Amino acid sequence: MVSLRLSFSFPQRPGRRSSNFPNSSSFPFSPAIVATTAAALAGATAGIKVALAISPNSNAIGDPPYHNPWNSDAPLWASLSLAESPATVVEPKTGVIFPSVVDGARRLLGIGLRKKNVFGLKNIDVYAFGVYAEVDDVKKLRKKYGVLSDSEFRGSKEFFSDVLDQDIRMTVKLQIVYGRLTIGSVRSAFEESVGNRLKKFSSSGNKDLLNRFTSLFRDEYKLPRGSVIDLSREQGYVLRTRIDGKEVGDIQSKLLCQSILDLYIGDDPFDKKAKEDFEVGLISLLQN
Repeated sequence: MVSLRLSFSFPQRPGRRSSNFPNSSSFPFSPAIVATTAAALAGATAGIKVALAISPNSNAIGDPPYHNPWNSDAPLWASLSLAESPATVVEPKTGVIFPSVVDGARRLLGIGLRKKNVFGLKNIDVYAFGVYAEVDDVKKLRKKYGVLSDSEFRGSKEFFSDVLDQDIRMTVKLQIVYGRLTIGSVRSAFEESVGNRLKKFSSSGNKDLLNRFTSLFRDEYKLPRGSVIDLSREQGYVLRTRIDGKEVGDIQSKLLCQSILDLYIGDDPFDKKAKEDFEVGLISLLQN
């Protein structure tokens, strides 16, 4: 398994010398001990700075290096307006960074991991993903769902069915974390997963539609670790696919849009926690 590591550098501020601190000629410890102590202090300081840079709300040295804003105690969406949201959010396991807003006003409502089981022995992290929704489009559902309580929302299959079915602009951003992923394996994975969802929503299976989608992932595209795939439902049920910011094709199909989104926020999502977070985000947008 390949892990994603991030490096940070910070400018050092000049320190102040205390008048009571001995100078180097009279300091009672050996130069080696002084150097070792200074290195340890520098490392500890850098570690704290990294933690604070990623998690600006941390107030204790013992806080984890990555702050997960989706914890059940303090959901990010419960108190922040769009203008106040942090510029980026970190997926805590992989360290992948997601912008909090993309494509104008599409708000990040959930993040998760796509895992793949290898020979029944272990799971590998293939990519991290973020699910975004257009704020104004979501608020159009207020007329129907704005009066529901949190518990009524969570028990409403009709609510999520409407989110999948309605012409709400959404984006799923995939960021590759597995270094050996090939474009061919992506095609094969989508043939299986999207193909199953197409059968779920349509008895015919729509092989031609599936082939139109998977053919967008041509061999000329490479997917090294850090590559980004955007799958977006645009106005009029148009699925727009981009690889590293380059548009590779549009397909107008309500069925295809529904099937793609079902992978991430449907009845059997890739990451259940990501769907739960997305649900909390939707409820917050509808009630605020």
